[in-house]
Amino acid sequence: MNLVSFVEKVQRLPQDKQAEVFDFVDYLADRFTTSSTPASPLPTWTEEEFSQWALSQALRGMEDEPDLYAQSDLKERWK
Repeated sequence: MNLVSFVEKVQRLPQDKQAEVFDFVDYLADRFTTSSTPASPLPTWTEEEFSQWALSQALRGMEDEPDLYAQSDLKERWK
């Protein structure tokens, strides 16, 4: 089958079936085409760097929250 006969056959299909053909062609193109961009390597972090990052992510957005307690609310201080 050449390209012209393929296009003619696809054009005779109903619109919803044409969409299926295009989706299948996209699937095949993605599956069998190699990517030209190499995958970026994962960052290598030390335990300290990762801990700092994780803590910053866990606490993000809390800077804007009001303080619920003041120093005067403490009944006992741990030293």
